[in-house]
Amino acid sequence: MDSLTQIVLGAACGEAVLGKKIGNKALLFGAIGGTIPDLDVYIGSLLYNNEIDAMLFHRGFMHSILFSVLAAFLFGWVTYKLYNSGKRLHTTTKNDWMRLFFWSLFTHPILDCFTPYGTQLFTPFSNYRVAFNNIAVVDPIYTLPFLICIIVLMFFNRKSNRRKFWLKLGLGISSVYMLLTIGNKFYIDTIFRKSMVENYIKFNRYSTQPAIFNNVLWYGIVETDSLYFIANYSLLDREHRFLNFKELPKQRDLKPSEFSDIKNLAWFSNHYYSVYKVTDNEYQYNDLRYPILDENNPNSSVFSLTLYKDGNRLNIKPFEPQFDDFQTAISNLWERIKGI
Repeated sequence: MDSLTQIVLGAACGEAVLGKKIGNKALLFGAIGGTIPDLDVYIGSLLYNNEIDAMLFHRGFMHSILFSVLAAFLFGWVTYKLYNSGKRLHTTTKNDWMRLFFWSLFTHPILDCFTPYGTQLFTPFSNYRVAFNNIAVVDPIYTLPFLICIIVLMFFNRKSNRRKFWLKLGLGISSVYMLLTIGNKFYIDTIFRKSMVENYIKFNRYSTQPAIFNNVLWYGIVETDSLYFIANYSLLDREHRFLNFKELPKQRDLKPSEFSDIKNLAWFSNHYYSVYKVTDNEYQYNDLRYPILDENNPNSSVFSLTLYKDGNRLNIKPFEPQFDDFQTAISNLWERIKGI
């Protein structure tokens, strides 16, 4: 999920492990641990000259179970050596710090697994992307109550039972909400399958996910032999069905057989994608796991990349959002959430 959410969850892990011993400093170190996996965005840019390689590095090894274990030993040992001195001598143990970093590191990719982006939990043994698609990458209803609880507990003494209460409340509210989104996912999948049957769509596979910032409006895509269909549904719609299915062509102006980069991007998108030729040297790659902005324009994907030929490979130009007016986009999202 977004960086703020990961910081909050990491801080909660720090508090749970070391809060009684070191107070608010446990929140700080937990937040640092919760941030470390996302540093792969910057490390990927340093390791690779090609932007596709750098993008695919994100949510790879540094989001794996193996990394959580190895990094917990490393960061736990280093932090213990630096912290265990002067007046702080013997106030904590090496195991305390290893446990703090393990839980703050490990919960980060686990939380990411619930989003549509997906996480390679089992790298380097498998590149399978775990993605349950039940919560948006940014969801304020999950994050804000959790954040408020963490802020409140900071004002109590480290040994106070009220501090423990606010930690449990934050973890409880966020966990209950997560369970509700999982229930929503099962319900939405049922509605989507029924909607496809009613629209006589013979499908090979399908995917559903919530729209950004909420868990009320959902987007679905279905793949047939020759094309895709997309539709959306709000829990507040009068009819409990996905309505107005739109066709999207399986546009493949570049094929995986021509460039291994297309093969890798297709894997990244779970093979829900299109590629349109723009100029002789530029192509637009659309990740169709995510909604399109204009239902009348199949090339208006929210997540689109401008590819260009770079020697015998492809590369990516800097990402630019496809909408000019953010306020209008949010307003349209809100209107659709309210149902039709």
